[in-house]
Amino acid sequence: MKIIFNKDIKTRIDKFLAEEFFSHTRGEIIRNIKSGKILVNEKKVKPSYILKKDDEISSQLTVHSSRLIANKNIKLNIIYKDKNIIAINKPAGISVHPVSFKDKDTLVNGLLAKFLEIKSTNDGSLGSELRPGIVHRLDKDTSGVMVIARNQKAFDELKNLFKNHKVSKKYVALVYGQLPAKKGIIEKPMARAASYKKQVIAGRKTKNKIREAVTEYKVLKEFENYSLVEASPKTGRMHQIRVHLKSLGNPVVGDKIYRNKKQDNSIKVSRQMLHAQELEFKLFGKKCFFEVPVPEDLKKILHSLTPLEI
Repeated sequence: MKIIFNKDIKTRIDKFLAEEFFSHTRGEIIRNIKSGKILVNEKKVKPSYILKKDDEISSQLTVHSSRLIANKNIKLNIIYKDKNIIAINKPAGISVHPVSFKDKDTLVNGLLAKFLEIKSTNDGSLGSELRPGIVHRLDKDTSGVMVIARNQKAFDELKNLFKNHKVSKKYVALVYGQLPAKKGIIEKPMARAASYKKQVIAGRKTKNKIREAVTEYKVLKEFENYSLVEASPKTGRMHQIRVHLKSLGNPVVGDKIYRNKKQDNSIKVSRQMLHAQELEFKLFGKKCFFEVPVPEDLKKILHSLTPLEI
């Protein structure tokens, strides 16, 4: 198979092919590049090779033709449903959608077992077959409220609402230390890190695409060495709240990616203490508001902390 790279933006070959051949893992693609099964202009390259316009990629990879697996064993905490949407309280520890058709333990696999009609509801982009009904996402280890589209009309409208920042979102996060101000707005643009595995606050020398990122926050409660914060992202960048809070010097407790190595580790947790508590929007003229309680693991930690007076 041959592919002509016709984009003007600079992109690593491993990242490009991970999106192009979405049923293969990035690790598989990297191994194929290193072994010479993937060539650029008939020459062997490194996985970090930056593609240029009109580069010809020769690949022995094939797209696996398959279907998503419906898994009735995935428990869904449904808080609302009508003919257009499903609202759920997502637990921490489960991915929203598969990265390949072989995966079966994600939220989407559970949704398909109960709401088969979502199977062809997507935006038609590359890899969208793996994300039916999904109009926004939460990280695997973030809990909280999500909304899923049940039909294409609702899908398109919800995607448009999220894109145009017409969805109000509120999160709560337990962070290390006390914030410099009890409330404020974090306006710090973000970009992908060189590894593409995480986001960074963009600077003048940032090479990857820089995107606007805005988060409002206020301190709800202070404890010895910790704070409970409400965060409202006004833009929807990957890991936005986690990166913005770290930029203030207050990373989310339990965050393995965006943490300070010298941070106090007296609290033992298995995931980042970030919870999507509220979603509010208007769909087809109807006001929708969903709120879910703080999960037990975060609640237990809050009860164990010594509060301070704000």
